[in-house]
Amino acid sequence: MFLKTAREDIKALLAKDPAARSWLEVLLCYPGLHAIWIHRPSHFLYKRKLYLLARIISHIGRFLTGIEIHPGAKFGRGVAIDHGMGIVIGETAEVGDGCLLYQGCVLGGTSLSKGKRHPTLGKNVVVGASAILLGPIHIGEGAKIGAGALVLQDVPPNTTVVGILGKKTVIDKDDEEKTHSPPT
Repeated sequence: MFLKTAREDIKALLAKDPAARSWLEVLLCYPGLHAIWIHRPSHFLYKRKLYLLARIISHIGRFLTGIEIHPGAKFGRGVAIDHGMGIVIGETAEVGDGCLLYQGCVLGGTSLSKGKRHPTLGKNVVVGASAILLGPIHIGEGAKIGAGALVLQDVPPNTTVVGILGKKTVIDKDDEEKTHSPPT
């Protein structure tokens, strides 16, 4: 089973990264592949409520690869992580079959509740570099999230999302007073 899955993982990277020249190069030099392989036993232990051991393995994986995957996160088959440094994937995140994740992307939460609080990616989703997906949102099959995008709402299948969503909605009274005070 492991060998079949390992071959699928290597094939996924060879198919999705034009810089990958051989299966041996991918096997030896792709930290995204190593992060997924380290995540699998960690997730296995997590499902069996061996939380501390799962977290220790996850922590070692983060140290070795620069990719932080919570042991509770779920991965489909053929997921590829390319240039994965700085990726963070939260506990209740689900990554569908064939997804491609680039460096620095975050599948994070917005709540302190114990339930579902991280994104779910459908099949063949691409998440660009430094994109941030927050909350229990669903990203539809075949969607593409552009580099640096901030996504807080569901994305329909086969949709491309770009841009940063951000505006100040609350002004802190103390900050306002400091901003408008005369120079001393």
